[in-house]
Amino acid sequence: MQQINIIDAKNHVDEKVKIGAWLTNKRSSGKIAFLQLRDGTEFFQGVVVKSKVSEETFELAKELKQETSMWLTGIIHEDSRSKFGYELEVETIEVIGESHDYPITPKEHGVDYLMDHRHLWLRSSRPHATMVIRNELIRATYEFYNQEGFIKIDAPILTGSAPEGTTDLFHTEYFGRDATCHNLANFMKKLAQWPLTKSSRLGQRSGLKSPRLGVT
Repeated sequence: MQQINIIDAKNHVDEKVKIGAWLTNKRSSGKIAFLQLRDGTEFFQGVVVKSKVSEETFELAKELKQETSMWLTGIIHEDSRSKFGYELEVETIEVIGESHDYPITPKEHGVDYLMDHRHLWLRSSRPHATMVIRNELIRATYEFYNQEGFIKIDAPILTGSAPEGTTDLFHTEYFGRDATCHNLANFMKKLAQWPLTKSSRLGQRSGLKSPRLGVT
């Protein structure tokens, strides 16, 4: 039996596998319990059928709390009804860490509440999808510039002085020294223009303007 990530389920259809996951939600309808699972690579459903597992396993499935971590074993099946396309027919469940009173429940929450719990909100499907899309955009951008012969450069974020006469910047303390937080992309591009000819930089822009992802 092989241990896999959820994202690799498509390569193990009709095979018995072991998966480590967290519970994001669950529901039951009499003799079947549906577990919504995530492992950081993808989200999919685990199905626990009462007639196919032990009584202890089925009762455990019904009692699991949101964000409980566990090991599951079972058979991967195709599921055309789900967005992911696959599901796990669960055979056994081993709880690793219990969870109690998880603050971000499946109900609707306001933006302020989610921002106060952003370190936990990142576990949800929407920010996960956003990060996957962002990662793909960055990967494709790097790939394009690499194919075109550009050399990647990185500009400092914290410096001891403001370049090019700029003064209206964010000041902070860095290990007991005064530092300025700003974007040096244009300045660094000028310095790199002659030795590198074709250079690129991808990173966060900061300063007085709203933060955004920029390519220079």
